[in-house]
Parts: sequence; C-alpha cells; structure tokens
Amino acid sequence: MFGTSGIRGPVGEEVTAALALDVGRALGVDCERVVVGRDPRESGRLLTDALTAGLRESGTDVLDAGLAATPTVARAVGWQDAEAGVSVTASHNPAPDNGLKLWQPSGQAFDEKRREEISRRVREGESNLVPWDDLGERREIDAGEYHLNVLGEIEIDDPASVIVDLGNGAGGVTVDALQRLGCEVETLNAQPDGSFPGRPSEPTAENCESLRALVEASNAAVGLAHDGDADRLRAVTDDGEFISGDVLLALFAREAVAESNVGDPQVAVPVDTSLAVDDALAPAASVTHTRVGDVFVAERATDADVVFGGEPSGAWIWPAQTLCPDGPLAACRLVALAAERSLAERVDEIETYPIRRESIEVTDKGGVMERVEERVTGEYEAVRTLDGVRVDFDDGWVLVRASGTQPLVRITAEARDDGRCEALFERAGAIVEDAREK
Repeated sequence: MFGTSGIRGPVGEEVTAALALDVGRALGVDCERVVVGRDPRESGRLLTDALTAGLRESGTDVLDAGLAATPTVARAVGWQDAEAGVSVTASHNPAPDNGLKLWQPSGQAFDEKRREEISRRVREGESNLVPWDDLGERREIDAGEYHLNVLGEIEIDDPASVIVDLGNGAGGVTVDALQRLGCEVETLNAQPDGSFPGRPSEPTAENCESLRALVEASNAAVGLAHDGDADRLRAVTDDGEFISGDVLLALFAREAVAESNVGDPQVAVPVDTSLAVDDALAPAASVTHTRVGDVFVAERATDADVVFGGEPSGAWIWPAQTLCPDGPLAACRLVALAAERSLAERVDEIETYPIRRESIEVTDKGGVMERVEERVTGEYEAVRTLDGVRVDFDDGWVLVRASGTQPLVRITAEARDDGRCEALFERAGAIVEDAREK
C-alpha cells in the first residue's frame, strides 16, 4: 500500500475516498490528535473529508491546516502535541494523482514499522470506533503562521531580489517568509490550482524554463521553484543557470558542515548521488549512503553525526530543525547564501563529472535484478546491495536498480572522464540486457 513517499496513485483507482476513510480509522486506533492538510488538487477536498471522518469516528481530534505545504503540516504535528500528521498530496506527481503521506511528531515520515502497521490495520479492517457522543472534534489551525515564525529566524543580512515559481502549488509560505525577511519577491504560477496549468508540478530544468529565462533577464539573485506541496526546492543562479540537484546538494551540505560542531560530520545521500558531493565535502565531511527516497534519508538523519540529508531530486533535510524535507526552509537558506555571494560563483566552485542515466523496460524486474546481483557480485569486489546493485571503482561507480513504481530497471554510471563513464555504462547495460533475456 505504501511506497517510499507514502500512498500515491491515480484518484478513483489506487487512491479513493474509501481508502482515505480506512487510513483514518487505522490511525485513529492509537492517535488522540492528528494534523491534516492538503495540496491544491480538487480531489484533496473529498479525500481530506473521508480521512477526517475515519479519524473522528475513532474519537480522534482533527487539527485541520487546510491548504498547506507538506512541511507546514509535518512541522505542525510536534507544535500541536499531536501523535501524527497526514498530508493529502501527490507531491510532484501529475494532476490525476493524489495520495496520503503520514508524519511523526519529529517531522519524520512514518518509518517502515509504522507503515506496515497501518497497512495491516487497513488490510484486516482493524478500527476502534466510538459511540455517537464521543466523536472526535475537527477544528482549524493556522499552521502556516507557525511555519513562518520558524523561517523568520533565518538571517539575511542584505535581502535580495528573488523570483519564486510556485508551480500553482501550496508553497505560498515561501513568498510570505521571504517578504518578511525583507526580500523583494516576484512570483510565477502563484495561484494555487491542482490542475497545474502553469507548468507540470515537478520542478525539473525543462519545466522551469520560464523561471530560468526570467531570472536571466532580471537582476534577481536567485530563482526558486517548488513542486505541488513544496517539499521540494530547485533553483536557478543569478546568471540564469538551472542548478543540478547534485550541485545544489553539495552547496547545502557544505554550508551545513561548516556551521556544525559535530566531530567527523556525515551527510546522508541516496546511492545514486554524484561524486561531486563527495569531493565537495572532502576532507571536512563524508557521505553516508541510503536507499533512494527521502524517507530513507530522513531515517539516516536521525543519527547524531549526520548534519544534513538531501536527495538530488530536491528534498533537503536539516535534522537539527526537522526531519521532513522542507522546501520553504531550503528556499530561505539558499537566498541567504545568494545574498552573501553570487550563486553562480558558488556553483562554479563545484567540480562535476560525466554521468549517464537511462532506463530499460523489463517484464520481470525482480527476476532481472536477482540475475544482475548474482553476476555482479561474482565478477566485482566493491559491490553494495543497499538499493539495487552498486559497484564502486577508484575513478567512478555504476548502479543498477529497479524502479519502485514502473516496469523499469534504471542504470546510472559516473566517472571522472567521459570515456570511462561510457565504458562503465555500456558494461552495466550489457549485464542487464543479458539478465533480461534469460
């Protein structure tokens, strides 16, 4: 039922009001208070109502944040002394999708144990329904104001001019926060609309071309872009360059390491992260790899020596503040960096390497991956199977892993020169093709 980012899928097929009701009942078994919020998708209204009904008929009070960024909802759980939070969102997915993401008081998404328990309760129909006169209450809360107060603690000595592309999502808190911090803010796609008419929800380089062009033609210090629920942040430099996820990760991580007082600090990143991050941090810190997915990065970020966690897709976690990916926090912190020194200059300092990513369609990705792992572990020494099969070399690495949602096997290869990158990729591709044909 749960993927790495909660429950997510097409509305009316995988995600229904009946499912939301069941999840509400399952949460209500041991929760007295639950924070609920949603992104702008129209289907979110009925899913929120169904989820709330399941909670209230279990005697659970619902604290309704209304239309709110996912990190706003996640942060409000601890603030309101609730046992859990639920974001009704499909994040960066297209408009036909929706979903439910569950949060702990620490801001961390439900871990595997808690996800499995909710799944079991839904599967077995377990609930704890109460009499008519003991139903939970539903009341509105201003979680956005609380989030704004937290973001207001960030210092921007010389407030900058900023352009923010909200992608018609729920990230308006970023605009409010930057304005409170003294920045001049221009917006794109600022009207919340779950059909995402301005651009697709995911803030990729292709989808953010209008933002890039506007920043290039202006005097803005930075361009910022969120997805539908604002848990992700991507950015454009002052000279109009869309910053790759790996480089942005390196910038954030390097700053977090510099600010920390932890001995031998670690930065948590997924196994498909570029060598650029390792090299940018050395020798001050080192990376610790996780499975792909911000929930796994957050789990590793609970370790005391981890000072930052991030995914190149745009999820950024400062564990000293919260264990949820907080796009508005990342936005404010990046503006603070841009106000101190040009982002274009900072990006130029990060050395990048040739990297190639492609996917191969398969009918039996489980069987293919089993055969790939057997062959690779027999031929190579530095093999890791944390998430797929990764082989590390002195001058590069290659990763083969199954897609979590599609009938695909993904191949990623990176090396410090083009020829070596191509050689690694071609070798991995040949192994996958051979495994597919057997």
